[in-house]
Amino acid sequence: MYFTDRGIEELEKRRGEEEVTFEWLAEQLRTFVDLNPDFEVPVERLATWLARLDDEDDEDDEDDDE
Repeated sequence: MYFTDRGIEELEKRRGEEEVTFEWLAEQLRTFVDLNPDFEVPVERLATWLARLDDEDDEDDEDDDE
Protein backbone atom coordinates (compact mmCIF):
# COMPACT_ATOMS: atom_id res chain seq x y z
CA MET A 1 0.00 0.00 0.00
CA TYR A 2 1.27 3.44 -0.90
CA PHE A 3 1.19 6.16 1.74
CA THR A 4 -1.23 8.12 -0.47
CA ASP A 5 -3.72 5.26 -0.28
CA ARG A 6 -4.52 6.33 3.29
CA GLY A 7 -5.54 9.80 2.14
CA ILE A 8 -7.53 8.40 -0.76
CA GLU A 9 -9.30 5.96 1.54
CA GLU A 10 -10.11 8.78 3.99
CA LEU A 11 -11.46 10.91 1.14
CA GLU A 12 -13.64 8.06 -0.05
CA LYS A 13 -14.88 7.30 3.47
CA ARG A 14 -15.66 10.91 4.41
CA ARG A 15 -16.90 12.29 1.08
CA GLY A 16 -17.57 9.27 -1.10
CA GLU A 17 -21.33 9.84 -1.21
CA GLU A 18 -21.01 13.47 -2.37
CA GLU A 19 -21.30 14.65 -5.94
CA VAL A 20 -19.01 17.47 -7.08
CA THR A 21 -18.40 19.34 -10.30
CA PHE A 22 -15.06 19.64 -12.00
CA GLU A 23 -15.40 23.39 -11.49
CA TRP A 24 -15.52 22.81 -7.72
CA LEU A 25 -12.59 20.38 -7.91
CA ALA A 26 -10.53 22.86 -9.94
CA GLU A 27 -11.15 25.58 -7.36
CA GLN A 28 -10.13 23.26 -4.52
CA LEU A 29 -6.92 22.33 -6.38
CA ARG A 30 -6.11 26.04 -6.91
CA THR A 31 -6.66 26.74 -3.22
CA PHE A 32 -4.50 23.76 -2.24
CA VAL A 33 -1.64 24.94 -4.48
CA ASP A 34 -1.96 28.50 -3.12
CA LEU A 35 -1.56 27.09 0.40
CA ASN A 36 1.06 24.48 -0.59
CA PRO A 37 3.13 25.84 -3.52
CA ASP A 38 5.60 22.94 -3.28
CA PHE A 39 2.84 20.70 -4.65
CA GLU A 40 2.24 22.78 -7.79
CA VAL A 41 3.84 20.27 -10.18
CA PRO A 42 2.10 17.12 -8.84
CA VAL A 43 -1.28 18.90 -8.79
CA GLU A 44 -0.71 20.16 -12.34
CA ARG A 45 0.15 16.62 -13.46
CA LEU A 46 -2.95 15.19 -11.78
CA ALA A 47 -5.19 17.86 -13.33
CA THR A 48 -3.71 17.29 -16.78
CA TRP A 49 -4.07 13.52 -16.42
CA LEU A 50 -7.72 13.88 -15.40
CA ALA A 51 -8.39 16.30 -18.25
CA ARG A 52 -6.93 13.94 -20.84
CA LEU A 53 -8.41 10.62 -19.71
CA ASP A 54 -10.73 10.45 -22.71
CA ASP A 55 -7.88 11.33 -25.07
CA GLU A 56 -6.12 8.08 -24.18
CA ASP A 57 -9.26 6.11 -25.09
CA ASP A 58 -9.46 7.96 -28.42
CA GLU A 59 -5.82 7.14 -29.19
CA ASP A 60 -6.37 3.45 -28.37
CA ASP A 61 -9.37 3.38 -30.71
CA GLU A 62 -7.31 4.92 -33.50
CA ASP A 63 -4.59 2.31 -33.01
CA ASP A 64 -7.20 -0.46 -33.35
CA ASP A 65 -8.22 0.90 -36.76
CA GLU A 66 -4.74 0.42 -38.20
